[in-house]
Amino acid sequence: MFDLDISAAHPLTAYGWDDGFAESFTPFAGQGFVPGRIVRVDRGRVDVVVADGDAVRTALADTALVATGDPMRVPCTGDWAVIDVENGRVGDHLDGVVRALLPRRTAMVRSTSSKRSEGQILAANVDHAVIAVSLAEALDLGRIERFVSLGWESGAQPVVVLTKADLVPDPAALGHLVADAESAAPGVQVLAVSAASGEGIGVLAAVVAGGTSVLLGRSGAGKSTLANALVGADVQDVQAIRDRDGKGRHTTTTRDLLALPGGGVLIDTPGLRGVGMWDAEEGLARTFSDVEALAERCRFADCAHGAEPGCAVMEAVDSGALSPRRLESYRKLQRENLRIVAKTDARARAVLRRDWKQKQALGRHMMERKRGGGGWE
Repeated sequence: MFDLDISAAHPLTAYGWDDGFAESFTPFAGQGFVPGRIVRVDRGRVDVVVADGDAVRTALADTALVATGDPMRVPCTGDWAVIDVENGRVGDHLDGVVRALLPRRTAMVRSTSSKRSEGQILAANVDHAVIAVSLAEALDLGRIERFVSLGWESGAQPVVVLTKADLVPDPAALGHLVADAESAAPGVQVLAVSAASGEGIGVLAAVVAGGTSVLLGRSGAGKSTLANALVGADVQDVQAIRDRDGKGRHTTTTRDLLALPGGGVLIDTPGLRGVGMWDAEEGLARTFSDVEALAERCRFADCAHGAEPGCAVMEAVDSGALSPRRLESYRKLQRENLRIVAKTDARARAVLRRDWKQKQALGRHMMERKRGGGGWE
């Protein structure tokens, strides 16, 4: 009944199935199981797409067999799973059980809380992290840096999308906003788009075609509207945005995987009020590659980029080559990431203690310098 052909003609190819996932599934072949991709998670059950002959059907599968207390190992939208569909058919609907999850290639993870050492999987097996930022409100470069860092850390390619570009009719002003966003995300493509006018939608569709993309952003960023524009149909509910602050309710309440007409799939996610760092050292290094490059030129390897002599970072700030805002954002996210890592990593705790001692020593030195009126020797 079920076609397990793993060639390019496999019905699930449009959902990201390829030879690599087929190889991971090999140990489960011949046991009456089929591969499926999770398109929605809801209270211990998941919707999965599975191949049924030459067609693709949606199955409702129970996750009790893979239930775990580890939030990093729970089934997530985008996961590829081993599905047991031998429980029978009810009409055109397939019922099944998730027997196992195939290894993830990438995982978008955030910290669940600054007070806890747990991560939360937002999406799995993602190629592009599409970060939606609304132009209906002031551009928050710090938030862009935060999302881009998590995108890089996940293994996906970040893309920053400035939505509601029709609200900025002046091309010069829009160009400045794009340039500001680019300064916060070195090496990341920044697109200004408008679902209302269609501006930039075609370019974005070409970027995400053929792979798996996840839409990320705060509530009111226009993710569901953007998803509808990319899919070409009203598949996601859209609600009005408050005029006073440009925000709206969480229209999307689950993470839904949607097939795109130009190829590839898109995972729409609920608006995120907060996105905490989760062991994102490499992601931060890529997002702040300009700061990291300057830091390599500092006189001291453990330079805290404060008032140390020979600090190339502070020299860049003084000359205007590096904005104070960007340096402070770098420091803030680094501290936040270290705090999360330190909950489970003794070496990270040692780094935090060293930084604290450096700040104390620097503070004492500055006080002595102020009292004595002296300078660096």
